[in-house]
Amino acid sequence: EKNTAIMQVSFKLALRAQEIALLQIKEVAQLKGPPGAREFTIFDVMSLPASYTKGANANGRRRSASVYDRKTLRFSVEEFHRVLDQVADLAHAGAEIDPTRFYPDVNKRSGKSRDLPLVDPTLREALQNYVALRIEQDPYLKPTDPLFITQKGGSYSPNTLQEHMALMLRGWAGIEKASSHSGRRTVATDIIHGQGQSIKVAQKALGHKSAATTAIY
Repeated sequence: EKNTAIMQVSFKLALRAQEIALLQIKEVAQLKGPPGAREFTIFDVMSLPASYTKGANANGRRRSASVYDRKTLRFSVEEFHRVLDQVADLAHAGAEIDPTRFYPDVNKRSGKSRDLPLVDPTLREALQNYVALRIEQDPYLKPTDPLFITQKGGSYSPNTLQEHMALMLRGWAGIEKASSHSGRRTVATDIIHGQGQSIKVAQKALGHKSAATTAIY
């Protein structure tokens, strides 16, 4: 039930592995009734918080600890010459040169919230079956508990979930070169080529800030 739900969320909602790992029960279902007599309703729309998305800080959530190393630094020509002059002055004065003093300011990345309809019947069935199983196994299940848990009962890290999804796709299903991003690529392809929608529609569904990123898909 868990593996089916994970794959349905990936291939129907185009969520990243990090976003899936961070999902809580309250994102997909409303719990009702006291412990031991829990009932629930699957929402019609999932409101994915901005803090779950790629590059976001996730408000200090321990499950979302991912490091995004900056690979490049961008300078204008004027800024570059100014930095060179400063370095030359320091060198002539015999002063120690610390490269980090000359890095440009970092524009911190922020996530982007998305409202995703939970209308696909196969997706809804998978979530219904999985949440019912979770309640059966844990009558005291809370809305803030992680949606997907490991065999040991803990929450997934993004890297661990990526590996688990790759195992299901490559090892069990035999789909060569598939990855945790395969669902996102499938959704983008279906929106543009299957449904004939614009790239802007795919961009919104995938939560990309730039349509250029969506075009790669």
